[in-house]
Amino acid sequence: MSYVKALVLSGASAAALLGASPAVMAEGGLRCEPGETYIMNVMVSGHPYWVPVFEGFKQAAEALGCEAVFSGTPDYDITKQIASFEQDLVTSPKGILLHPMQADPFIDPINRAIDAGVSVTTFAADSPKSKRTAYITSDNLAEAAFAAEEIVKTVGDSAEYAVLENPGQSNHDLRVTALIAYMEKNYPNMKLVGRQATNQDPNAAFTAVSAMLQANPDLAALWIPESGSAEGAVAAVKAAGDTLVIIHADISPTTLEEIKAGNIHMALNPNQGIQGFIGFMNTFLGAHPGLIDPFNDYKSSGYNPMQIPFVDNGFAVITKDNADSFVLEAYMEGRN
Repeated sequence: MSYVKALVLSGASAAALLGASPAVMAEGGLRCEPGETYIMNVMVSGHPYWVPVFEGFKQAAEALGCEAVFSGTPDYDITKQIASFEQDLVTSPKGILLHPMQADPFIDPINRAIDAGVSVTTFAADSPKSKRTAYITSDNLAEAAFAAEEIVKTVGDSAEYAVLENPGQSNHDLRVTALIAYMEKNYPNMKLVGRQATNQDPNAAFTAVSAMLQANPDLAALWIPESGSAEGAVAAVKAAGDTLVIIHADISPTTLEEIKAGNIHMALNPNQGIQGFIGFMNTFLGAHPGLIDPFNDYKSSGYNPMQIPFVDNGFAVITKDNADSFVLEAYMEGRN
């Protein structure tokens, strides 16, 4: 009997023997105890990005009979976000889905939470040196490669381009450095003529892009790792009466309208609802490691068997043609 055939037969036999197990798991293991609470903690808590993520988080929580809480800080301030995270821990949640503003400052807070028995999953940005049990995000390398190829397809392989950036946030850093590296490797005639930190600030982006346009009259394209800076960038281009191929990651109501108007070429947006749903499930499983019996040494080494270095929630390409599918108000009406 071939090895592949043996695997197929053994899988079928297991399915027959364990046919009742999914129902048992649904009734027992894959359920929360009364009052069992999971928290989603973010920075800049008023940003519209979090809304579909938390909706996905809540969908998963409701399916398993769990309580879901939204938390964080309204400020773009690492100290305040860490303080909000530590305040969350005081409430004794079972787990926290965390978007860490910066990686290293969150190492100790995450590790203390894990040591106290609180499951922590990171999403959209990571703290890879911490003990977090899973990381959920879109593939930032794939986003950067897609953006680079779209720029070249649109403006040619011997044009000038610029980037805006938000240093210190891991996913934004990777989106920028990966695109530059991709251009250098695959399209050496593409010329990087501007690289400015605008830190998600539309006003800073307006000033930076205005200066870039004056200094580089042949500037053809902009890559931006988030939507706040994209708002300022498109305003600067319009004010200058110029045209550029603008591609950015994430989405906001303002940039969505600019996409519809044809002023932004496209946005690459993580699948936010999937991010929240899968983020919750990984946090839940991290809090219930007894549900998992992996084929490894976790019993002798003593670590949580729920360890997932990276889960890709995918990303959507938003253009003028499909922008109506990403109107937040319409989505929320369907969720109510």
